[in-house]
Amino acid sequence: MTTLLRRLAVVAYVALVLISAVVVVWTMKYTVEVYRLRRGVGDTVFLSADGKPWFRMDERRRDVPIAEIARRMRDAVLAIEDHRFFGHVGIDPVGVGRAVVRNALRASTEGGSTITQQLARTLFLSNRRTWGRKVQEAGIALLLEMQLSKEQILELYLNRIYLSGGMYGVEATSRALFGKPSKSLTLAEAALIAGLIKAPSVLSPWSNLDEARARSHVVLARMRELGVITPDEEASAKRARLRIQPYPRNGDARHGYAKDFLRQQFRDRFGGDHPPDWTVQTTFVPALQDAAERAVSEGLRRQGRRGLEAALVALDPQSGDILAMVGGHGYADTQYNRAVRSRRQPGSAFKPFVFAAALERGWTPVSVLENLSTLEPLGPEEWTPRNASYSPDTLTLRQALYESNNRAAAALQRQVGTRAVLRMAGNVGLEDQPDVPSLALGVGLVTPVELTAAYAPFVNGGMAVEPRGITRVVDGVGDNVLRTPVARERVLREETAFQMFTMLADVLDRGTGTSARRLGLRGPAGGKTGTTNDYKDAWFVGFTSSMVVGVWVGHDQPATIAASGTGARVALPIWTDFVRRAARLRPSQPVRAPASMRAVPLCRESFQQPMAECPRYTEYFKPGDAVPGAQCPLHTGTFEQRVERAVEGFFRGLGRKIRGIFR
Repeated sequence: MTTLLRRLAVVAYVALVLISAVVVVWTMKYTVEVYRLRRGVGDTVFLSADGKPWFRMDERRRDVPIAEIARRMRDAVLAIEDHRFFGHVGIDPVGVGRAVVRNALRASTEGGSTITQQLARTLFLSNRRTWGRKVQEAGIALLLEMQLSKEQILELYLNRIYLSGGMYGVEATSRALFGKPSKSLTLAEAALIAGLIKAPSVLSPWSNLDEARARSHVVLARMRELGVITPDEEASAKRARLRIQPYPRNGDARHGYAKDFLRQQFRDRFGGDHPPDWTVQTTFVPALQDAAERAVSEGLRRQGRRGLEAALVALDPQSGDILAMVGGHGYADTQYNRAVRSRRQPGSAFKPFVFAAALERGWTPVSVLENLSTLEPLGPEEWTPRNASYSPDTLTLRQALYESNNRAAAALQRQVGTRAVLRMAGNVGLEDQPDVPSLALGVGLVTPVELTAAYAPFVNGGMAVEPRGITRVVDGVGDNVLRTPVARERVLREETAFQMFTMLADVLDRGTGTSARRLGLRGPAGGKTGTTNDYKDAWFVGFTSSMVVGVWVGHDQPATIAASGTGARVALPIWTDFVRRAARLRPSQPVRAPASMRAVPLCRESFQQPMAECPRYTEYFKPGDAVPGAQCPLHTGTFEQRVERAVEGFFRGLGRKIRGIFR
């Protein structure tokens, strides 16, 4: 027993030493950080993909000395948030005790944080509700009180607190809401701003003025209870009419969609506050963002139709890194980011996942779909017959895809099985697609960023990737507080992915996307058009070896874009314009076939063994794929080839007769 007690004592001693060391290191770290606040507070800076500073978290921020903030404003904040501010040491035992009792009685989550604790959280911590964060918050609050005066703490708080609408601090909010500096605020205006602190997003005066006014009345009542204002002043302020300014348009709308997307990604992880001197490493390339915004703007202008919107997303197919993002015709006019928030039907842009599911199950690009003329037509057709081999009754998979044949896609879904198609869609990131016979025609809902990322396996060798805009976040002392690794998962065999690459390349070279070549696109590329019923959505999603890019065009309230407003006519020109501009920064390289594949020359029109006069191309087959053995019936060949074809035809006919005898 004595030995056991000694061992326990040693363990306890070691644990105490380790805990003490951690506390000392933590205290020294934040003591330095708090001391740095004497020079003012920095801001979170976002870096572009090359590591250069790009933009700040709060580009509207306005810091002012506390003397330039109206006394009414200071009184309102203190009354509703921390009326014992000048009497406590950073932690208010009375407030904490009251919060504990109320939470126990009402099973709620009322906070007992002082202004100093809120400032500690705003400057150094996240908004996650954990005991560890609350302990750190209390410790930093004590350090703030030890090194800064009450006036300095209040000044920092009033300049840093988030107050809705992307506004931080009372000065920026005052100018945005009322068009005046905070030193000129009336009692009613000050109470409105002070009331926003509790729930800035919910109480935003630009979207919920009635609730914001109701909260301001709570602030006024509290000020009257504390003797800061008289009952007459309270009543007068409640009657006062407030003139709310329109939400301020961003004067510099350049890169607006990308910046807002990244800010929201940061807030989703760390809350609405923004710490000082943090850096956020992003994946975006500003030069590509410029090219994307220009391509969308000029593409919509060429359409010349009021109310038409567009979205563009460009990703690195190997990592899922978002390179550029545009969410509408212009950020200055509309901040709604359609690239990530708008869910629309993809139409024929969904078909590649049906074909990929078939190839994974042993089909080849030249496997034949038959009896197509017996199927009912489904949805708008995008193809006009262009060659002698065209048959409405029989198509190879390659033809069916580059022609975007709806009957063939529906027939293929039926033969492969809807479950297999749904599984393929889910594997590439298109969740919750409907289990219906028309699934192959893209009747589910997707966002542009989801659909764009789903095409990555066709060019990267079969790996699904998860889109990411932020790779790392570093705090003010150089510690990594967030790392976002590349997320890749194999969803296609490498051979299947290459077959899909060649089939989608034919869309540009022979099918619905040939206008891209006429518009000047050069180099290896592929993709797929998409058009929904009544021409309400137009898509083109495609790739080079270095990028996968998706473009959607349509109206926010679904309506016909134009007569024959197909993806090829409306979305593809925008896609081509961007890819051409981007090629200087991210040139395309040839995509090589896996060594395991067999290269076989075939006739480009009959997809059979070529004769002498056949236009040829090279088809690639997976191990185990069935390779066509018959000779092309459409073109003439050498004498030997003609004899061989005749003999082959004789025995094939003889075989059919013999089979008929035994039926």
